[in-house]
Amino acid sequence: MTVVHHPEDARILHREIGALRERGHHVVYAAPFSAHGVVPRPGLEGVDLPRAVGRDRRTALRAVRALLAMRGPEVDVVLLHDPELLLALPGTVRRWRRTGRSPVAVWDVHEDTAAALVMKGWLPRLLRPPLRLAVRGAEHLAERHLRLLLAEDAYQDRFRRTHPVVLNLAGAPPEPPEPPGCDRVVYLGQLSRARGALDLVETARLLAPEIRVEAIGAANPDVRDALAAADRDGVLRWHGFVPNDRALALLSGALAGVSLLHDQPNYRHSRPTKVIEYMAHGVPVVTTPTPLAAELVDRHGCGMTVPYENPAAAAAAIRRLRDDPGLRLHAARSGYEAAVARLNWCDRSAEFATLLEAWAKEAASGTTASGGAARTAPPRRRQAAGSP
Repeated sequence: MTVVHHPEDARILHREIGALRERGHHVVYAAPFSAHGVVPRPGLEGVDLPRAVGRDRRTALRAVRALLAMRGPEVDVVLLHDPELLLALPGTVRRWRRTGRSPVAVWDVHEDTAAALVMKGWLPRLLRPPLRLAVRGAEHLAERHLRLLLAEDAYQDRFRRTHPVVLNLAGAPPEPPEPPGCDRVVYLGQLSRARGALDLVETARLLAPEIRVEAIGAANPDVRDALAAADRDGVLRWHGFVPNDRALALLSGALAGVSLLHDQPNYRHSRPTKVIEYMAHGVPVVTTPTPLAAELVDRHGCGMTVPYENPAAAAAAIRRLRDDPGLRLHAARSGYEAAVARLNWCDRSAEFATLLEAWAKEAASGTTASGGAARTAPPRRRQAAGSP
């Protein structure tokens, strides 16, 4: 369940839901399909939810509470992907207990929520410090009553107990990718000011016309006009949002993949998935020195790091890769080998599914993490109200 993420989110849809379906589980995916203009994938039961955006969260939370009250007792596990969804649980859990059929509630912790508040332009600055404290309190409360999955080892420091980690890795393609070329640079992921979208535009200006830059991803309002203008002027090619499985096909053969994140607290403890995706597709990496991205580049020799908010340095690194075929090929091969051997979601997907299965089995035989009795029940395959 998510009201924040795009329904085609790579971690949620392509990795976690994919892993569960491979094990034969029936998955009900509740997400803002209509708000993003997409429909559920074939064979996947989808429930349409309102999107939570900016300060307007109430409509989405009301829909979530209604859905959890109706469908919760039918399923074994409810996997939540947004911290906002924690607000819908207190009354809902009491209703589940009265039915005698409580699913296991699991929060998949994708980011440092408190640090992310600093980057929310719609949130008044005066409210950010008290809200950060409130978020930390909510995290500790969630730890007492829910199961937690963490997307990074570093997230453990925010919690009192140790929780399992399901790293945000990428799946390597079944066949070795083609060698990197010399005239095309790619960026894959959400585009925003803090993610370096404006730096990407300026880097593209410095590289044009001999090297073209392709940006693949949806854009936040703060950079949308700049990207559209750059695309219109031929500075770069902005593809807009492309589903992850199709977007990855655009990586192979690129001269470099760039990650120009700014130095923000929320990025200091997170491993940029795009960097691993570049590595898995044999694309040399050019990244700013966020700690986990720089560690990947330094450890595996898969690319170059450049200073924060420095398009000239990014363009120079890309030109160096273009002008040195040996360096380019070494970075591509090293990255691909590391991604296949150490950073491959295909090697971890079974662990994720097994973990949820074990929690469901434990709940069926005793008590859930929230202390309520639980019984498993076959999920009914009817569509919920509001379902696409």
